[in-house]
Amino acid sequence: MSRPVTLFTGQWADLKLEDLCKKARDFGFDGLELACWGDHFEVDKALSDDGYCQRKRDLLEKYDLQVFAISNHLVGQAVLDKIDLRHKSILPAYVWGDGQPEGVNHRAAEEMKNTARAARKLGVSVVNGFTGSSIWHLTYDFPPTPKSMIDDGFQLLADRWNPILDVFQECGVKFALEVHPTEIAFDIYTAERSLQVLDRREEFGFNFDPSHLIWQGVDPVEFIRSFPDRIYHAHMKDAKVTLNGKSGILSSHLSFGDSRRGWDFRSVGRGGVQFEDIIRALNHIKYEGPLSIEWEDSGMDREHGAREACQYVKNVDFKPSGRAFDAAFSD
Repeated sequence: MSRPVTLFTGQWADLKLEDLCKKARDFGFDGLELACWGDHFEVDKALSDDGYCQRKRDLLEKYDLQVFAISNHLVGQAVLDKIDLRHKSILPAYVWGDGQPEGVNHRAAEEMKNTARAARKLGVSVVNGFTGSSIWHLTYDFPPTPKSMIDDGFQLLADRWNPILDVFQECGVKFALEVHPTEIAFDIYTAERSLQVLDRREEFGFNFDPSHLIWQGVDPVEFIRSFPDRIYHAHMKDAKVTLNGKSGILSSHLSFGDSRRGWDFRSVGRGGVQFEDIIRALNHIKYEGPLSIEWEDSGMDREHGAREACQYVKNVDFKPSGRAFDAAFSD
């Protein structure tokens, strides 16, 4: 049986969930990865209303859709970040509060604990998301950065996320960090260091997403090979490097969709990601979870793109072989 192909709802949060369910079923998806914003999945309501999670499941079942994970990227970002006005637009009002940074960090951490509790009530075992980073602004080492500042940034990951992960452990839920620029882990080396500082606790792993690796020059297949026991969820998302001698991979302070950028996201199969190699690598580590399409392409109609991407992923996925091709020649 092929892996289920799901649609991450984060880029569709302007639609009511039922409206999106109708579209997703028509597009050919097997399920949804529910974002914790819009009306798709609301953590506070999941915990305060005993019937909320069952109503969500009933709605999905009405359209023959499954759910394997929920995602709370936006709140997770505020756990480690140095808070500024940008965060107000992505956080629930009750997490933003008065906007004082220390309070925002604290409320974001509490909301991530509640997200684990809400996931348990919904009956899913994975929460995808971000951690944020207090040291992302130090990525380019000038003025020269004392090693202690980087050490402190990773220690802050342990200090703030271990209590959150304790709740994940209690709930039997795993947190899957989407390795991504602006997070504490954005490539293979920083992902490994994050695991180390958290004592490699089982509750912490990764939501594999090749689109955030390829433009950095990181091989997505090498990421899978580096963390075979920590790929808890997989996004199917594409990106394309478009360097023309005028721009670089730092994007020139140009918005997504601007043709002058040195790279941008593309609909699945229309960028530089080699998805067949990724499927082979996922087969090798025996990943059996969903292939979740996070559709982002500023140059394409999203409904066209989602339908096309769903079929593309179903076509490119395949089961591993159960036997060696030359087994017939053995004694």
